[in-house]
Amino acid sequence: MAAKMTYEQAMARLEEIVTKLDDGSLPLDESIKLFEESTKLASFCNTSLEKAKLKITELSEKQES
Repeated sequence: MAAKMTYEQAMARLEEIVTKLDDGSLPLDESIKLFEESTKLASFCNTSLEKAKLKITELSEKQES
């Protein structure tokens, strides 16, 4: 995974991996590597969304004050 990957890039790569895995034509070793990459990407995306949610909450609370 690239060091400066954006949420959108990570999601696009995750979708690409899912498509490849769904195809079912990959060798087992490659499927495992892609699955490992997908778990890292999913974690990155979840963390990014949580950070965004926290930021929105903070901004909303500041606006209400």
